[in-house]
Order: sequence, then C-alpha cells, then structure tokens
Amino acid sequence: MTLFEHDFVAAGSAEPPVGDTGRMLQMITGYWVTQVVRTAAELRIADHLHATGATPAEVAAAESLDPDSTFRFLRTCASLGLTASADGKRFTGTPLLDTLRTDAPGSLRDLALWGGAESHWLPWGRLADAIRTGTPQAETALGTPFFDWLAGVPGEAEVFTNAMTAMTRGLAHRLADVIELKGAEVVVDVGGAGGNLVQTLMQRHPGLTGVVLDLPHVGPEADASAAALGVADRFAFVGGDFFEKVPSGDVHLLKFVLHDWDDDACVRILRNCREALGPGGRLLVMELLVDEVGTPGLEPLMDLNMMALSTGRERSLDEFANLFERAGLTPAATVSSASRVSVLEAVPARTPLRVMGPPS
Repeated sequence: MTLFEHDFVAAGSAEPPVGDTGRMLQMITGYWVTQVVRTAAELRIADHLHATGATPAEVAAAESLDPDSTFRFLRTCASLGLTASADGKRFTGTPLLDTLRTDAPGSLRDLALWGGAESHWLPWGRLADAIRTGTPQAETALGTPFFDWLAGVPGEAEVFTNAMTAMTRGLAHRLADVIELKGAEVVVDVGGAGGNLVQTLMQRHPGLTGVVLDLPHVGPEADASAAALGVADRFAFVGGDFFEKVPSGDVHLLKFVLHDWDDDACVRILRNCREALGPGGRLLVMELLVDEVGTPGLEPLMDLNMMALSTGRERSLDEFANLFERAGLTPAATVSSASRVSVLEAVPARTPLRVMGPPS
C-alpha cells in the first residue's frame, strides 16, 4: 500500500490520518461520516444494539430495512468505532454510539438528525455561491428562507427545536454557573425555544419567575419541559415575535439568537429588549466569540454555517459592543463559561466594561 493509499484508507476510518494528504482526504470525505452518523440516529441503531447487541437481520426487521444493506452499514459503523463485532455476524454498540441513544442523558441524537438534515445539508452544498454573492443559500436550495421552510415542512420544525433543546441541555448548567441573578424576580428567555436554560435557572433560584418568548408552535414543548422539571407554577410561555415586542422582565436572556440575524435585525431585537427591561434591568447575551485569525475552534466554522443558512454571523467582542451601542445599551461585563460560550452583559445605563473569568 502506498502512502497515498494508506492515507485514503485512514481518511474513512477512526485511524488518525497520516500527513497533509491524509488530513485533506479526511476533510474531503468528512460528509460521508456525517451521513453515517445521521443515518444511525434516524434508524435508532444505538437503541437496537444497546443491551446484548443484534444481528443485521434483527435490526433490519425492527426498522423495515434491507438485510444486506443493514449489514454493510453496520460494518461501516464498526470501521468508524460506532459498533463492534467479534464474529462479523452480531454487532454491539460502543460508548461512542451510545451518545445517540434515545434514552441516554444528554443524548446527541437530535443534533445528529439536524446536522445531516436536508434543511442544513443543501444550503451548505452551495457555500461557494454564498461567498460569491454574500447572501445565504437556504432560499435558493430549499425554495424559501430557512425559518419559513422549517415552518412549512411537517416534522422539520420539531427536529430543529429538539436539536436546539439538546444543545441547550448540554450548556444550561455551565451557563447557570456563571449567571448572577441576585435581586432578579422575572427572567425572560427571548427566543428560548423549549425553555431549558431559564428553567434550569429557576431550579437554582426558587423565587424566580421564568418566561419564554418564542413562536407559538414551541409552547407545548416549553410547558411540558417546565412540568417535567417541577417549575410549571412559576413558568409562562408567550407566543410572539421578538421583532415586534418582548415581555417585560428584570433580566432578558438571548442565547444563540443574535447569530441568526444580520446587524440591523440584531439591533431591533436588542432595542425591544432594552425597552422591556424593568428599572435596573440587564440583558445577557450568550454566544460564541470569534477570536484572532488562525485560532482553532468551532467559531469560524459556525460562522460559515450562518453564512450558508441565514443572514447571521458569529461575531467578535468588538462587534457585539457595536450592536449594543446602536441599540442604546452599554456593555457591562463579559464572563467566560466552562464551555466555548461567553455571557455578555449589557445595561441601558453606561458602566465600565469588565472582562472576567468564571467565578472561583
């Protein structure tokens, strides 16, 4: 086997790539792996293999699949470290595959379904056109703007909402660790979907009333989540549009909202939040922060995700400060969390900017 052939084989496996050729081949074939993971999530492979494993025929019967194709798929999963088989006939799941189980705490199944979904996949396939034109490609690829497409295709809005809830579930406690709510009585999660963040804060602060503002179809999920977490008596869901009006509160939360929109739209949202803040109120924006050019990390890739799907973008601290200023807000603090997400505090009155790490 030549070095090139070895690198090509390594690119499609769990084996680390060799040299620049191997790394590039792994990048080129990366979308294959995305679709393997999405398919494993869709077919609930982790659930079928969780206990004592199963044969391809058993998995095929459970999911109404072609048996030979199921064997080939499970064999490929084994090459990626998702499954294992001692005899090539019966397959078991690995701890890696278990992250896709429907009953696993912090399951990534919904994110896997979303990451490889048509509404995500097709605009990314037109990334070069997004760069040529400076416009998102969701409308070109899907026939309508991204959020309109979600609303019009049965099941897709649910997949998106579930994925965002799964993402929040993993972040909620890390963000709650660094969010200071002393003196606050009402916290409004603007665009908060299922409400996991504000409901986590409510669990930690028994006197807190939590409100979620989002599109009406999200309401039942948010109410069910509040009931499951035991905070339903202090929780309210408001169906509405944050471009029009935001419920009043002492603290407004904006988690992964601003990155979906261009600067002018962000300023509208921020102004509506400012106008709805009570005396002494604060706005907390939770986003990824773009660092110096060349810094490794998720942020630049997420920025291209926004470029392909929407008019939004990931921003630097200075860019957020500019949005705050345009909206009549003043940056008050930037707090790092135990994740890649930072909490940016802004207030209507001007106060000195402080950059701090997580509380000790």
